[in-house]
Amino acid sequence: MKKSIGLLVLPLALYAGACQAEENLQPQIKEGKTVIKAFVGDLVKTLKGSLKKDGPAAAIKVCKDAAPKIADTHSKKSGWTVKRTSLKLRNPKNAPDAWELTVLKEFEARKAAGEDPKEIAKAVVVEEGGQKYFRMMKAIPTREVCLKCHGENLKQPIKDALDKNYPKDLGRGFKEGDLRGAFSLKKPL
Repeated sequence: MKKSIGLLVLPLALYAGACQAEENLQPQIKEGKTVIKAFVGDLVKTLKGSLKKDGPAAAIKVCKDAAPKIADTHSKKSGWTVKRTSLKLRNPKNAPDAWELTVLKEFEARKAAGEDPKEIAKAVVVEEGGQKYFRMMKAIPTREVCLKCHGENLKQPIKDALDKNYPKDLGRGFKEGDLRGAFSLKKPL
């Protein structure tokens, strides 16, 4: 079962780590999926509007300025920490923490083993500094529309806009179906 949300698809089949098998994570997973869906909906709406109005090169600036604000709005509204992260960062402010880095590498291994990137997700309870947190990540598969700004053969105006807005950009060179990164949620329990 899948629930379509614009350009991305959220799986209903998130799984909990083996050590958390005894805990019922379904309420947190359900709430987390709702948070991701709302965040993605606002992000996609903003990017689609900018792409349609001004084109990909101009949308890069909108993405740089709007995406963090959208994540912050959803974090404040939901009580979750909402973010995007990747192994190939465009924005260094989105760097993965230690848990996210481990999960991103796990996601890459799962994809390499044949798992559909649209289905790759993880939800667990972790302890950090004596506090328990519910953590959830959902892979972001690279879609055709993503290749305009994240692909291998970028047009010069897009390259120029990326160089200007993201001087340390590593978020290029993707192919359709690659894992571009993941949405990441964190909430204290």
